Amino acid sequence: MQIKRSRFLAQVCLVGDEESSREALREVGRSLADANHHCWAHRLGFPSPREYYSDGGEPSGSAGKPILGALLRADVTNALVVVTRYFGGIKLGVRGLIEAYGAAARAALEASGKTERRLSRRLEAEIPYEAQGILLHQIGQIGVDGESLRSRYGESVTLEMAVPLSFVGTAETFFEGYRHRGSVLRWRWVE
Repeated sequence: MQIKRSRFLAQVCLVGDEESSREALREVGRSLADANHHCWAHRLGFPSPREYYSDGGEPSGSAGKPILGALLRADVTNALVVVTRYFGGIKLGVRGLIEAYGAAARAALEASGKTERRLSRRLEAEIPYEAQGILLHQIGQIGVDGESLRSRYGESVTLEMAVPLSFVGTAETFFEGYRHRGSVLRWRWVE
């Protein structure tokens, strides 16, 4: 986006922790080293996200806060938004900077889309080959998405899966019931 000859480039990066956020920020800085400002905000974690922002040399509160505001309005976490400014020679004033940085961040977030993820626990179950068909058919009852399911084959079949937190109790009952019937040799939560 261009405003009074200044160019604003916004990028959204999926990050899992502060280190990956810092690395993504360094990468943006390296790739756009000739820019005047790299302003950013990130939200990390769930259910109580940690939030931080930087004005990157712009007047206090004129860049980082509007970028963070865009993240909050988009209800996004585990994301870093970096807005890079190439100064065009015309001062925008604090109000103009707030509007420009906020608009660039909103546009980038809208263009990048969202991916919804559910909190889950990893479960591993060892089963006999003959029980694989019935268990794989019924595993959806405990909220397991087929894409999270991994199988390893040896003397028996080892299934690894992500169980949504809301189904943890159901999964325990499910696997204990099949263990008592001999269809599950052993199972455990993977930390």
